[in-house]
Amino acid sequence: MSVPANELGNPAHAIFERFLRAGECREVLGCFVELRQQLGLQGSGLQLYHGLKAALNYWNAKALWSKLDKKAGHKDYDQGTACAGTKCLVVGAGPCGLREAIELALLGARVVLLEKRDSFSRNNVLHLWPFTIHDLRALGAKKFYGRFCTGTLDHISIRQLQLILLKVALLLGVEVHINVRFEGLAPPTGKAGGWHAVLQPSSSPLTHYEFDVLISAGGGKFVPEGFKRKETRGKLAIGITTNFINRHSRAEVEVAEISGVARIYNQKFFQNLYNKTGIDLENIVYYKDDTHYFVMTAKKQSLLKKGVILQDKADIESLLSPENVNRDALLSYAKEAANFSTNYCLPELEFALNHRDLPDVDMFDFTCMTRSENAALVREHNGSRLLMGLVGDCLVEPFWPLGTGVARGFLAAFDAAWMVRRWAAGTPPLEVLAERESIYQHLSQTSPDNTNKNISQYSIDPATRYSNINLQAIKASQVKDLYLVGMAEVDHKSKSDNRLSIAAPGAVCEELLSWCQASTAGYPGVAVTNFSTSWTSGLALCALIHRFRPDLVDFDSVDPQDAIQTHQVMLDIAEQELGIQPVLSSAEMATMTGPDHLDLITYLSHFYQVFRSSPEVEVSKKPLSPHHTRGAILFLSKLQKSRNLAHKRAQNNAQKDTEAKRSCRDAEQDTGLDGDTPDSAHEVPQTSVMDSGQPPRERTGENSDACYICGRRVYILERASAEGRFFHRGCFQCQRCGATLRLGDYAFNEEDGHFYCSLHYPNPPSTDLPRDEASALLDGDVDAAAHPPSDAGCSCVSPMEWAPSPLQPTPAAPQAGEEPGEIEDTADVGDMEEQELLAQPGGDVREEEVPRVEPQEAAEEGEESGGRRKIILTPLEKLSLSTLNLTGEAEPEPPLKPDRLHLQAAPEALPALWQGQGVRKEEEEKTDMEKDLEESDSEEEEKEEEEGTGLGIMKELYPDPREEEKYPTWKRTLARRARESQMKRFCRAQAIQRRLEEIEVTFRELEQQGIKLEKLLRDENESPADQQTQWTNQLLYLVQKKNNLMTEESDLMIAVQELKLEEQQCQLDEKLRSYMNKEDTLKTAEDEKAEQEILKQLVEVVNKRNVLIQLQEEKRLSELRA
Repeated sequence: MSVPANELGNPAHAIFERFLRAGECREVLGCFVELRQQLGLQGSGLQLYHGLKAALNYWNAKALWSKLDKKAGHKDYDQGTACAGTKCLVVGAGPCGLREAIELALLGARVVLLEKRDSFSRNNVLHLWPFTIHDLRALGAKKFYGRFCTGTLDHISIRQLQLILLKVALLLGVEVHINVRFEGLAPPTGKAGGWHAVLQPSSSPLTHYEFDVLISAGGGKFVPEGFKRKETRGKLAIGITTNFINRHSRAEVEVAEISGVARIYNQKFFQNLYNKTGIDLENIVYYKDDTHYFVMTAKKQSLLKKGVILQDKADIESLLSPENVNRDALLSYAKEAANFSTNYCLPELEFALNHRDLPDVDMFDFTCMTRSENAALVREHNGSRLLMGLVGDCLVEPFWPLGTGVARGFLAAFDAAWMVRRWAAGTPPLEVLAERESIYQHLSQTSPDNTNKNISQYSIDPATRYSNINLQAIKASQVKDLYLVGMAEVDHKSKSDNRLSIAAPGAVCEELLSWCQASTAGYPGVAVTNFSTSWTSGLALCALIHRFRPDLVDFDSVDPQDAIQTHQVMLDIAEQELGIQPVLSSAEMATMTGPDHLDLITYLSHFYQVFRSSPEVEVSKKPLSPHHTRGAILFLSKLQKSRNLAHKRAQNNAQKDTEAKRSCRDAEQDTGLDGDTPDSAHEVPQTSVMDSGQPPRERTGENSDACYICGRRVYILERASAEGRFFHRGCFQCQRCGATLRLGDYAFNEEDGHFYCSLHYPNPPSTDLPRDEASALLDGDVDAAAHPPSDAGCSCVSPMEWAPSPLQPTPAAPQAGEEPGEIEDTADVGDMEEQELLAQPGGDVREEEVPRVEPQEAAEEGEESGGRRKIILTPLEKLSLSTLNLTGEAEPEPPLKPDRLHLQAAPEALPALWQGQGVRKEEEEKTDMEKDLEESDSEEEEKEEEEGTGLGIMKELYPDPREEEKYPTWKRTLARRARESQMKRFCRAQAIQRRLEEIEVTFRELEQQGIKLEKLLRDENESPADQQTQWTNQLLYLVQKKNNLMTEESDLMIAVQELKLEEQQCQLDEKLRSYMNKEDTLKTAEDEKAEQEILKQLVEVVNKRNVLIQLQEEKRLSELRA
């Protein structure tokens, strides 16, 4: 930005240009004071703005005035008279405080802004929503900061945003005072006086400033008296921010930004990061602005292992205290993570300095997020009223991974400005407060998707921003406690939840028993009179399920003499078809005793919750159709069932395949490779009928009161079950990495008896399968899961109507000597298995069977295609033609090593190793040694390639910015939309992760309450019957809350499955586009085959997403019908 030569002689114009370019807070304020003195301007508010506009009329200033005039001309401001005469004090010069001051100035109020610092030093970068970009451009942001939103992602550093808003505020007449700290309020001393601020230093002339509106934007740690904070707590969350110097070199420009990568849907990247560096993260974001800005969430154990945190401590403040943090190790940790995530492409990373002249790296705790229970209140003292409002972090503390801080902060600033406008218009105080609280209810749920799409129409009027908002949702009578007379405080205790104390004695238990009696009436051999002996035969539970779901149970075929088997079948049906997890083992239910009645009451309450709204005369044929059936839990239960079968079948078949190859090799050695292989060599890999079905569920028979994992006592509220094992929810973790496991997202290894996450399921290389065989096995498992054999104890289980038929028929077992082809990484196989239940509905699309190729033919074809590939790809690859021998007389090169680990090739593929040798024993030893060496090399190459894939994922998701500039407009638009989708996916993933952690904390709180109640109920000391009944009711109330949380958790886990599928679709789409953009003349046979395979995988993913969408739509419709 330069001044024309004819303007250089005007000192005011030169000062104004320096003001526009100023990069420090004090420099901005100094230039503005100098400018006012040069022009001789006095006063404040819009009067000062008009004076500046009249005095500075050259081209650059006029461009800025036109933008501000257009903004000020909006009808909401009434030409700057809407709040004339209103005096406001804004505390805090952060982005939200400055934005609020600008709106109040445009309304015509006198605005004084206090800031305790004298510099803007926060380099951290903020993500901007579309409306914030439009809003800042309307304020002339480009005039102050030419690089505003010119990168591949929409963001800005906090420091630059503060500078922009500070300059606008000064031009609009806001009085800004730095180095002044707000300490509190001083009420009026007499009827003629007004409200004052207690300031530090006390000698500040602002101590005499009287105001009638106070807006606090001082951050989460500063909240004025009268406002109570509400805390939401998740699991321990440690964030790390770091800023590196951005020299804007060509190499730095070419490095793509990362809008966000989250472990919840991309475990492979973070596993590779951990394997290579020992750094264990949940997510990472990289923005490029004035600095290279990285922010990540680190796991505590990783920080301890890397020496960043010196000692593990229970108290989070002590854990992250400076005395317990190795600063050098923290710097190394942050730099290593930044290097890995950018594929080591950022040259010479050097830390930027913070306001203390130290490397700008910070580690912080965001385990607890707080928000104010109310957004405003009114104080009255000696007849003088004061309207108080909150904006920014002191209103709602943002969850940084969501990138919502500045966007919701600006929305709250607009809402507060609208409140002040209504206040100045003479609206009764209680109506002002009621309307403000009605608007505040929407703030935490806002996102770019659910706010009004016409962002150009946004103003301080809430109706222009929020869809279908009800400004009278809260009535004036509900906010009387927010109007404080004198120095009284808000009575927050009256709002506490006291539902436990008002439970009606006897109501729940008696109602449950009556419902059970009515539901089982008329069934032979069933007489329910209590919650113990009436249920031991299993007939009562069978009758209860048959009453509402006769399609699941054949009551007449139940053997009353085999109570344990009957209970086992019913437990399995309830778990797999109704989404009800067992609380007792089948043996315990068959030998019910008095003390066990609490467990049975808890279990039966789940059936009551599922079936109570289902009419008896209607027979439900859809597993998800009853309103209270927990469809999400049921869906995840079936998904987990399919995954367990997939793991087991994959291991069994791969083991048989390996044995078949070994026996085939031995047989060929014995026959001299003359082709007369015994038939027995081909019998091993064949799959029996039993293997294709559901094996009978084996229960451990252990006491449900003992945790399977830790062995300690497990109470009802903390009890969870999977694979017939009972354990504490807190003990349900991956045996290898300690990650929390949930229904639908775990693997169980029957060999060692441990639970694992899908990434760490012990799957040795010998059990990996080629993709086509693995897919077929998994599809077969889906079919087997839907149609178990009769001896599995679930012969009457019907398949889900929305579950598809298999995509392709199960191919024959791999024959000995076949080339298995390239396999997927272990993590990919696990993810594929996890999704196999989600095949497309309808089953019209079928995969094409890949013809099998004999090993010798495959080797010859590979050599031929390899030759063609060299000739065709030399123009595309950056290789020198002189290094390639393209003549036909060249010696044939040895076969290339496989890129990934293969199953051992058949002996025919290596004839040179077998022909013309001497002693067979020596040959066998030599072959075994070469096999071991080759297998070792393959494993090393596989590991290197996995790491390379993890590093290269960023390049796939975020292309080179310089290359992108060469794209046509349509291609750049697609790339931008892909980045926006990635950002949305990351934000959704972080919101889901945060809510899952909050649910986990709530679970622990419920467990503690439930343990106390259960101990009271099981105490041998006799308590009055009424007291025991009340305790039982309270326990059932807690069980109901736990069930509701489990339902919400299951809904979130389905959303996680959807995110994973979205991520897969995005990556497949990028790969497919790269093949489709290649000219047909340059495509090899391998390229065409790969393109078809990717297209087939893409269709599968889309169909799986359709199933999830159908499930969610069915759930939504069932809720509407209720």
